[in-house]
Amino acid sequence: MAVFMRLVSLILIVAALMMLGTDVIVSLEKGGEITVRSLGTVWGALDPHSLSHFKDWIQNRVPFLAQFVYQTLVLPGWAVTGVIGVILAFSFSRLGSE
Repeated sequence: MAVFMRLVSLILIVAALMMLGTDVIVSLEKGGEITVRSLGTVWGALDPHSLSHFKDWIQNRVPFLAQFVYQTLVLPGWAVTGVIGVILAFSFSRLGSE
Protein backbone atom coordinates (compact mmCIF):
# COMPACT_ATOMS: atom_id res chain seq x y z
CA MET A 1 0.00 0.00 0.00
CA ALA A 2 2.83 2.38 0.85
CA VAL A 3 4.48 1.82 -2.54
CA PHE A 4 1.19 2.56 -4.34
CA MET A 5 0.67 5.76 -2.37
CA ARG A 6 4.24 6.85 -3.11
CA LEU A 7 3.48 6.35 -6.79
CA VAL A 8 0.30 8.42 -6.47
CA SER A 9 2.24 11.17 -4.70
CA LEU A 10 4.87 11.15 -7.45
CA ILE A 11 2.16 11.47 -10.12
CA LEU A 12 0.59 14.40 -8.25
CA ILE A 13 3.94 16.16 -7.88
CA VAL A 14 4.76 15.68 -11.57
CA ALA A 15 1.30 17.01 -12.52
CA ALA A 16 1.90 20.05 -10.31
CA LEU A 17 5.26 20.72 -11.94
CA MET A 18 3.69 20.41 -15.39
CA MET A 19 0.93 22.90 -14.44
CA LEU A 20 3.51 25.29 -12.98
CA GLY A 21 5.61 25.03 -16.12
CA THR A 22 2.57 25.73 -18.27
CA ASP A 23 1.75 28.81 -16.22
CA VAL A 24 5.34 30.07 -16.56
CA ILE A 25 5.34 29.57 -20.34
CA VAL A 26 1.95 31.28 -20.75
CA SER A 27 3.19 34.16 -18.60
CA LEU A 28 6.28 34.53 -20.80
CA GLU A 29 4.13 34.44 -23.94
CA LYS A 30 2.00 37.27 -22.57
CA GLY A 31 5.05 39.49 -22.14
CA GLY A 32 5.58 38.91 -18.44
CA GLU A 33 1.95 39.23 -17.33
CA ILE A 34 1.63 36.62 -14.60
CA THR A 35 -0.91 33.95 -15.48
CA VAL A 36 -1.97 31.35 -12.94
CA ARG A 37 -4.62 28.82 -13.88
CA SER A 38 -6.96 27.66 -11.16
CA LEU A 39 -7.85 24.05 -10.49
CA GLY A 40 -11.30 24.71 -11.94
CA THR A 41 -9.80 26.16 -15.11
CA VAL A 42 -7.53 23.14 -15.58
CA TRP A 43 -10.42 20.74 -14.93
CA GLY A 44 -12.64 22.71 -17.28
CA ALA A 45 -10.01 22.54 -20.02
CA LEU A 46 -9.79 18.76 -19.66
CA ASP A 47 -13.53 18.02 -19.48
CA PRO A 48 -15.96 20.95 -19.09
CA HIS A 49 -19.05 18.74 -18.85
CA SER A 50 -17.74 16.77 -15.89
CA LEU A 51 -16.88 20.00 -14.06
CA SER A 52 -20.40 21.38 -14.53
CA HIS A 53 -21.95 18.07 -13.48
CA PHE A 54 -19.72 17.97 -10.40
CA LYS A 55 -20.71 21.51 -9.42
CA ASP A 56 -24.39 20.65 -9.89
CA TRP A 57 -23.99 17.49 -7.83
CA ILE A 58 -22.23 19.34 -5.01
CA GLN A 59 -24.86 22.07 -4.98
CA ASN A 60 -27.79 19.64 -4.90
CA ARG A 61 -26.47 16.70 -2.86
CA VAL A 62 -24.08 18.19 -0.31
CA PRO A 63 -24.79 21.93 -0.18
CA PHE A 64 -22.92 22.36 3.12
CA LEU A 65 -19.66 21.50 1.29
CA ALA A 66 -20.39 23.61 -1.80
CA GLN A 67 -18.62 26.75 -0.59
CA PHE A 68 -15.51 24.80 0.43
CA VAL A 69 -15.40 23.04 -2.94
CA TYR A 70 -15.84 26.30 -4.87
CA GLN A 71 -13.03 27.91 -2.86
CA THR A 72 -10.80 24.92 -3.58
CA LEU A 73 -11.53 25.14 -7.31
CA VAL A 74 -10.22 28.72 -7.48
CA LEU A 75 -6.84 27.84 -5.95
CA PRO A 76 -3.89 27.48 -8.33
CA GLY A 77 -3.93 24.00 -9.85
CA TRP A 78 -0.23 23.40 -9.23
CA ALA A 79 -0.57 24.36 -5.56
CA VAL A 80 -3.41 21.95 -4.82
CA THR A 81 -1.89 18.91 -6.52
CA GLY A 82 1.63 19.73 -5.36
CA VAL A 83 0.74 20.17 -1.70
CA ILE A 84 -1.31 16.97 -1.62
CA GLY A 85 1.48 15.11 -3.42
CA VAL A 86 4.18 16.32 -1.04
CA ILE A 87 2.06 15.50 2.03
CA LEU A 88 1.43 11.98 0.72
CA ALA A 89 5.11 11.54 -0.16
CA PHE A 90 6.27 12.50 3.32
CA SER A 91 3.56 10.49 5.05
CA PHE A 92 4.19 7.27 3.19
CA SER A 93 7.97 7.56 3.06
CA ARG A 94 7.98 7.63 6.87
CA LEU A 95 5.49 4.77 7.00
CA GLY A 96 7.51 2.61 4.61
CA SER A 97 10.81 3.06 6.44
CA GLU A 98 9.51 1.78 9.78
